[in-house]
Amino acid sequence: MRYGDDVLSGFHRNSPRRVVPEHDAEPGLVVEDVDSGFCGEIVGFEHGLVVLEDRHGRRRLFPLEPAAFLLEGAVVTLRRPKPAAGPVAPRRTASGSVAAAPTRAQVARASRIWVEGVHDAELVERIWGDDLRAEAVVVEPLHGVDDLAALVRRFAPGPERRLGVLVDHLVSGTKEARIAAAVDSRYALVAGHPYVDVWQAVKPSRLGIEEWPVVPYGQPWKEGVCAALGVDHPARFWRRLLGRVSTYHDLETPLVNSVERLIDFVTTPAAD
Repeated sequence: MRYGDDVLSGFHRNSPRRVVPEHDAEPGLVVEDVDSGFCGEIVGFEHGLVVLEDRHGRRRLFPLEPAAFLLEGAVVTLRRPKPAAGPVAPRRTASGSVAAAPTRAQVARASRIWVEGVHDAELVERIWGDDLRAEAVVVEPLHGVDDLAALVRRFAPGPERRLGVLVDHLVSGTKEARIAAAVDSRYALVAGHPYVDVWQAVKPSRLGIEEWPVVPYGQPWKEGVCAALGVDHPARFWRRLLGRVSTYHDLETPLVNSVERLIDFVTTPAAD
């Protein structure tokens, strides 16, 4: 017979089942997802899922299912750690600052931070919004900086009315560098980043790509990127990109440094 005399031979109802050990999903622990083979460091949790980040900075979310991970080559069941007893660590904002205690609405400062466009403003709000509200600083989009010197003169910055300006593609020898150099008020600070567009200041790994596509000179950068990535709707792509940004770690350092400089400048009284 094909199956022998007894298909249940060797089976014992009371045989012990294999026990898969459980392990706390502590940040910094390196594990591998059994099904996909994705290996990465535990960096947090989102919507009840564990977030793994590999050595290239790519992040993926996985459910905490039984026997779903390998830890040092052994199958384990990850569990979300219980909150540690004792003093509660201060909450951090997306920018890494210690979150201020809730306060009543404030009257905005006379000082302002200007950015080039709506996308710049939305990105700054996403990361530094809590900090700016705590400092009562308003961010306003300019929709371009070609007339920046005249706009600054009209704003009339002063000791209690300081102005910070965030400029894209602020690189020596560029049009943007010449525009920035024309601003000569001691109460106005122009800071920027080297990227053609603020999209490019988001780390490409947040989209699962190694680097942003190279767009030929003379071609609009956003449209060129969307074409290279096979995207039909730039506005929809921006919402997707913005949704991948949750902390300052998701942004390139030059942008982070410039925004921090501007916030410090407009919130620190001038020393006359």
